[in-house]
Amino acid sequence: MVTATFSTRIQPRTPRGGFANEPFTNFKTAENIRAMKDALAHVGSELGREYDLVVGSRRLRTESKIRSLNPARPAQVVGIHQKAGAEHAEDAMAAALHAFESWSRTPVGTRVSLLLKAAEIIRSRHFEFCAWLTYEVGKNWAEADADVGETIDFLEFYSREALRLAAATPPIQYPGERDRLVYIPLGVGAVIPPWNFPFAIMAGMTAASIVAGNTVILKPSSDSPTIAAKFVEVLEEAGMPGGVVNFCPGSGSTFGNAIVEHPKTRFIAFTGSKSVGLEIHERAARARPGQIWIKRTILEMGGKDSILVCADADLDAAVDGVVAAAFGFSGQKCSACSRAIVEAPLYDVFVERVREKVAKLTVGDPAENHNLGPVINKAALDSMLAYIETGKQEGRLICGGSPRRPAENADGGFYLEPTVFADIAPDAVLAQEEIFGPVLAIIQVRGFQEGLAVANNTEYGLTGAIYSANRAQLDHAAREFHVGNLYLNRKCTGAMVGAHPFGGFNMSGTDSKAGGPDYLYLFTQAKSVAEKL
Repeated sequence: MVTATFSTRIQPRTPRGGFANEPFTNFKTAENIRAMKDALAHVGSELGREYDLVVGSRRLRTESKIRSLNPARPAQVVGIHQKAGAEHAEDAMAAALHAFESWSRTPVGTRVSLLLKAAEIIRSRHFEFCAWLTYEVGKNWAEADADVGETIDFLEFYSREALRLAAATPPIQYPGERDRLVYIPLGVGAVIPPWNFPFAIMAGMTAASIVAGNTVILKPSSDSPTIAAKFVEVLEEAGMPGGVVNFCPGSGSTFGNAIVEHPKTRFIAFTGSKSVGLEIHERAARARPGQIWIKRTILEMGGKDSILVCADADLDAAVDGVVAAAFGFSGQKCSACSRAIVEAPLYDVFVERVREKVAKLTVGDPAENHNLGPVINKAALDSMLAYIETGKQEGRLICGGSPRRPAENADGGFYLEPTVFADIAPDAVLAQEEIFGPVLAIIQVRGFQEGLAVANNTEYGLTGAIYSANRAQLDHAAREFHVGNLYLNRKCTGAMVGAHPFGGFNMSGTDSKAGGPDYLYLFTQAKSVAEKL
């Protein structure tokens, strides 16, 4: 375990206190710089460990392995994991069903205490978890810090939401009766998180499931299983009984499909691509022999997110917001700005100012805290390069467009320059398909109404933003810009738990609103109990 000198985080809050977001770390102070470097050194000494499957109270090993690699230095193995196959699905389900019998009847206060204890552990080892994120998925210090902070936020927020749900009452008491409304757990759920927020989203979906009284089969991404293994260790340290969370890395096409299709699976919580999300939804919708319920799918999928820059916008703020939202974590966020829609009077100067700002961004090993680290793997890099070649036919390359090997990194790494294209048509490939990398398309429009129409012209509807000084335009966008998370005069990334419940429309998912007051309803079912007096 990392020593306490790695962190001077604030003391844990009690469940009686009001929720407040975890503060961001100031990496300009010598103390925090030293703490992060110490954590990187410590975690670096632990790389390459082998982790077991966790099924009930058993630890299992398999012949097939998953090797998680550092995308900044692909020769460096972060963790070696067992690869669950379809043959492990029945054991995992049996363990989860057995644990559900007792966990579903465990008082909500006990379940809440588990999450709060886990939050306390993570808070005390904050920099250590930042370091794991840097090594396993290539996050720089600020991006890793935000991921860890959001993890703590989810644990704290869902704890309070569970207590609120437990205290729910029906709207009225019918005369002559005692009426109750209780929210009961669903059963065994499959949690299938992504690699890009491998701590926060993975922990958030898992925490929501178990605080509501469900048990979980957790199948992390093969690109980030080590972060998930570390979270399961935290839950065990906090006192989680065996079988409540079953840790099963494996292939989506074998183990994942087997769990999704299992007749005893009650719900699937998934975050990832549109294609995989739709496949899960289809598989889950097909009733299997012995299945007695309609499976619930909680899906967060892709985005093709736009920032609309009006002619009267604050130019400095708009440029800063677009560049931050487009290139934070190398654009590997479903909320990332991949389209800047700019009104004609501001277009030329906006393109030039973006070019100047992007030129100042550094690309390199995230352990050295560059602006952009690597993309997640070679397949992703190859896909992005193919889109860039398409972009060269569809518009004007302003900057970037090539792989890059940082001077300090002789070990390779999946690096791509931040890339900007101008003069992209609203219906072009670059303007319609999710690239999930550091590629920004700039689109010119004549005015606000045309810009809003372009912002709404994709099959997605996750995040969006508008920069304007016109109150009427902001209000109109609030009504008509069809996304689940809209931001006015700020960037379209960086949703905060509690303040910005997160989830999108259309092909962006089921609008599940993670970090919001409705989220736990998705993991429960309401039961009305009326007693005649």
